Amino acid sequence: MERLRSPASRLGPVGLAFLLALLLLALQALVQPTPLTWSQTLNLLKIAAVLGLLSVGQTLVVLSGGGGVDLSVGAVATLGAIVVYNFTRGQDALLRPALALALLVGLGLGALNGVLIVHVRLPPLVATLGLSSVVLGLILWVGGRERGEVPPLLVRLVSEPWVLGIPGVIFLWAFLGFLVSFLLRRTLYGKALYALGANRAAARLSGIPVESYVVWTYALAGLFNALGGVILLGHVQLIHLTLGEAYTLPSVIAVVAGGTSLSGGVGGYGGTVAGALLITLLQSVLLTLRVEEFGRQVAFGLILLALLAFYGRGRPLRQ
Repeated sequence: MERLRSPASRLGPVGLAFLLALLLLALQALVQPTPLTWSQTLNLLKIAAVLGLLSVGQTLVVLSGGGGVDLSVGAVATLGAIVVYNFTRGQDALLRPALALALLVGLGLGALNGVLIVHVRLPPLVATLGLSSVVLGLILWVGGRERGEVPPLLVRLVSEPWVLGIPGVIFLWAFLGFLVSFLLRRTLYGKALYALGANRAAARLSGIPVESYVVWTYALAGLFNALGGVILLGHVQLIHLTLGEAYTLPSVIAVVAGGTSLSGGVGGYGGTVAGALLITLLQSVLLTLRVEEFGRQVAFGLILLALLAFYGRGRPLRQ
């Protein structure tokens, strides 16, 4: 039976996503009029890093199962960025307390998502979409009177090169990726999270406090969403009221593209890294080919459907 498995099945979802990303990188080099430079490659990695960082919380939520998908990613990220922007007013000395405040806000909003899902028994899509609307209202109230600046220290940490011309956001992505992978693979929380995603009834019978873990997972997702918003602020170096909204659907696609099952319990952040690279390179190729916005949205939707169908039909591949 092993000989009947397709090459894609033997490669695995993460390997397949990385392979597709490499093929798209080669295609990018072919379709653009000038040779692909180191600077252009770093710019693509910067864009992928921002998406990857904003997909950390989404990865945790999807892995937890129960139909979990976080539609509040963009709103919470935007609010986190606005908190830092307004609180610091461009002063480096206030960056630490502003970051702590933004993370606390994200943690609290994520925990509220978890409470709505566990105790009010709202479906995750409904709870996170409803909270997103509430947060958008807060953004209009808090962020509608912009009165700050981007702290220079944040810009240096995120956008300026550290070593060999590599910007800080890529190093931050690598560090956070290692941290999240360690959390998922080497800690009691990670093992419990996979158990929740695989079978919540069995997890409960095993003595895992399912409700507490679900609330904490959404709380962590909110914290990572706010952190991603702050990093996004340092990347774009400006603020607007829909700063993170464009990342909500791509965060889901990045998670799914890396082989994480929407039913939960299968996958990991390594796959999300590959998915973020894949989505970024696809967008770059489409932009180089001058495909209009509607065409890019159609392409993303078709890719999501194709990946869901592909991984859903091949259980050996997903495992």
